[in-house]
Amino acid sequence: MEIKKLLISQPEPADLEKSPYRNLVQDHHVDITFYKFFEVVGIPASDFRRTRIHLKDYSAVIFNSKNAIDHFFRLMKELREPVSEDMRYYCTTEKIALYLQNFIQYRKRKVFFGARYFSDLLEVMARHKEERYLFPCSDEKQTEYTRSLDKGKFKYTRAPMYTQVPRDLTHLNIKEYDAIALFSPIGVRSLVKSFPDIKDSSVLIAAFGSSTHAELKEYGLKLSIAAPTQNAPSMAMAIENCILGKERGPVVATKSNTVRRTPVRASAASNSKRGKAVIANKEVYKQRMEAKKAQAAARKAAREALKAEAVAKAAAEAGDKK
Repeated sequence: MEIKKLLISQPEPADLEKSPYRNLVQDHHVDITFYKFFEVVGIPASDFRRTRIHLKDYSAVIFNSKNAIDHFFRLMKELREPVSEDMRYYCTTEKIALYLQNFIQYRKRKVFFGARYFSDLLEVMARHKEERYLFPCSDEKQTEYTRSLDKGKFKYTRAPMYTQVPRDLTHLNIKEYDAIALFSPIGVRSLVKSFPDIKDSSVLIAAFGSSTHAELKEYGLKLSIAAPTQNAPSMAMAIENCILGKERGPVVATKSNTVRRTPVRASAASNSKRGKAVIANKEVYKQRMEAKKAQAAARKAAREALKAEAVAKAAAEAGDKK
């Protein structure tokens, strides 16, 4: 199938050469336009306060996006809620985990992450069922993530900290594109809101994730390119397979939102019983450890000096009595 112009409902990657869409541009000469279909707006602290959620009641936080991290620390600062030194963080991917270094020092926290999908993180979390999890998220009533957490019987509290607002897309000429790639239910709603007659258009609709597929069905829109599938785990691969005329494999519904029965090596975090902490900068970590050892040695020397002083004082007092 010929696709010459493609609209991706996401921000443009920092380096297209390193993005998964590189092959579409270089090998298939696809003209790609990137445009995010929605905006993320933080929930005011006054509104969040009404939820009566207090950080001190939780031992761990789940992060599935950078937006969740940004708004979590924003609200904690505005509400003057102290973040405990012992707080643990569970992130969907290593990339999201490393983003935490903008807010915390890794040597003082424990950070765990999955390999690629939320189900990978759930496998790590399954080793820590004793945790009381706080899940910063959007104000969507239920998502694939909350369904997965419910199914896994984790002790968690959903904490809406931001909302997703559809953007006005009417300035885009949809008829110019051969296909549109959507990645979330809000993306579908944004498209329908700006183009109510989109179902009568000849444009192909590609969608990632079962919740996005379900939203398309809700609005009566045809799903032309589905991802992830067994032979196309990414949107870029699914579109490339469509261009090449390859048969579409079955949609992988369990990969992104359920825990697999057979444990896999999600990341370095899942190698040990408690998981491995992420170290953002090993050189900095090494320097801090050396400083810590020096401080410990200094404290030991001070204690020995005090002990020697006490012994000398006791001896002197004994001499005076004689």
